[in-house]
Amino acid sequence: MALPACAVRTLGPPLQPERGAPARTTCPRRHSRVEAELAVSRPGSVAASVCAGPPRGVSHGFHSQPLLDEPLKASSSLAGAARAPLFALLSRGRRRRMHDLRRRWDLGSLCRALLTRGLAALGHSLKHVLSAIFSKIFGPLASVGNMDEKSNKLLLALVMLFLFAVIVLQYVCPGTECQLLRLQAFSSPVPDPYRSEDESSARFVPRYNFTRGDLLRKVDFDIKGDDLIVFLHIQKTGGTTFGRHLVRNIQLEQPCECRVGQKKCTCHRPGKRETWLFSRFSTGWSCGLHADWTELTSCVPAVVDGKRDARLRPSRNFHYITILRDPVSRYLSEWRHVQRGATWKASLHVCDGRPPTSEELPSCYTGDDWSGCPLKEFMDCPYNLANNRQVRMLSDLTLVGCYNLSVMPEKQRNKVLLESAKSNLKHMAFFGLTEFQRKTQYLFEKTFNMNFISPFTQYNTTRASSVEINEEIQKRIEGLNFLDMELYSYAKDLFLQRYQFMRQKEHQEARRKRQEQRKFLKGRFLQTHFQSQGQGQGQNPSQNPSQNPNLNANQNLTQNLTQNLTQSSSQRENQESQKQNPGQEQSDGSTTNGTNDYLGSVEKWR
Repeated sequence: MALPACAVRTLGPPLQPERGAPARTTCPRRHSRVEAELAVSRPGSVAASVCAGPPRGVSHGFHSQPLLDEPLKASSSLAGAARAPLFALLSRGRRRRMHDLRRRWDLGSLCRALLTRGLAALGHSLKHVLSAIFSKIFGPLASVGNMDEKSNKLLLALVMLFLFAVIVLQYVCPGTECQLLRLQAFSSPVPDPYRSEDESSARFVPRYNFTRGDLLRKVDFDIKGDDLIVFLHIQKTGGTTFGRHLVRNIQLEQPCECRVGQKKCTCHRPGKRETWLFSRFSTGWSCGLHADWTELTSCVPAVVDGKRDARLRPSRNFHYITILRDPVSRYLSEWRHVQRGATWKASLHVCDGRPPTSEELPSCYTGDDWSGCPLKEFMDCPYNLANNRQVRMLSDLTLVGCYNLSVMPEKQRNKVLLESAKSNLKHMAFFGLTEFQRKTQYLFEKTFNMNFISPFTQYNTTRASSVEINEEIQKRIEGLNFLDMELYSYAKDLFLQRYQFMRQKEHQEARRKRQEQRKFLKGRFLQTHFQSQGQGQGQNPSQNPSQNPNLNANQNLTQNLTQNLTQSSSQRENQESQKQNPGQEQSDGSTTNGTNDYLGSVEKWR
């Protein structure tokens, strides 16, 4: 194969093998061809610059001028030709590596050139598209085919402003729950913030019959007087979070003073140096660690008014509140807490004036704590206070002989404890459920007429939810806590019925206010209309009303307008009530009728 003349001139004399290098075993013609190709492909040689031409796939029109017309590139080509003999003196492996590097450099240059050209074409197309959109919106300012420099600058400014706004919006409001992104509020009503929180059906079937007094819980709490809120904190029910809400998240005339690094806060009444809250974060464990119903009812009055004379003690109202939780989740959470070293040894368990003996309440472990215990060992202990803890802490233990199990049979004891816990829970001023945080907040605000600053947060992922148990273990935990399971079912039914009753009562109150407002506006309208008619008759006293058809027509028009306004308002109220309470009977807006309607609806749901 004949080589080009430019390649022959560039190669010069044939390459001699290096001293000490092995002799070639291939054809010398093949080596000369390879060397010629290497010389031609060298970017710094004259042969590459003169004979090679543009890269494959790229036309001469891509560059503004030919390669030889640029003096800078020509000088670099001459320098490359001068360095050609030095390149020939290198070893074969090093020449091949240098050749690969130069070839890669050429390929990278080609890719960069193609990318630049493609981006330029894309920008040109985008410019035409944006110019067309810009001309449609701002027709007089720009045209589709021809855009002057001012239009280009204005278009670029608009695009940059839009991108900056998007970046700022994502920085300020990264989540989907941002108030700025709720555009559906303009087209659809705001969703109920107190909808079902456990992903269950919003409408439930009640199992228990409750009276109006059981459902309507509204406490006339006088924070400036002598009333006191007592928080019964059951272990692992979310009581710590709720206790912090009580001292840090309530709108008060005189908020609680909480110092950094201290758990307890000072919650004084307005104008008094006396607390209105008896809880862990206000008074500490004054009646013992996690005191139960039996301890609190006998201890709190003595702690609050112990220093005063019995004749000078005020007649206080003690409003007891608590939080309950699903028994299985609470049991697993307590087991995990015990695994980490919790013991609650400071609990007094005082009942009937004395703590239990070691025979009445044995310990499940030996040593300082029960850390690292497996779940099976935790369940196997018959004296574990985690079993049916919520029933035990809410019942009156004096009815069953405190912790003495020999007073009555076990079956009778369990029945008495369960009925006592249900009765105390029903007559409490308030109780909430861990699984319904927003509803808990709503009922507390309606019960005590005290509002929280920020809404409660529903945490669906807890330490208990991370524990994976099979169906057999779950059944056993439910069996160990069968009293708590029954109490929680009762409490959940009462809680949800109270919530629905309070919501219905709130809707009826809003309806009544709207009706009164419409009646007031209607009266003002009729009064203004009759005054205008009286002024017209005063100006024409000699004219007979029967001879004035316009006056009679105005009176008939007024009567028709009044009837239509009354009918439309009543129809609108009925439609709104049906939307708010589907399937329930409508009432006339009074509290008594609203209660009867709700209780009647409960019977229908059954």
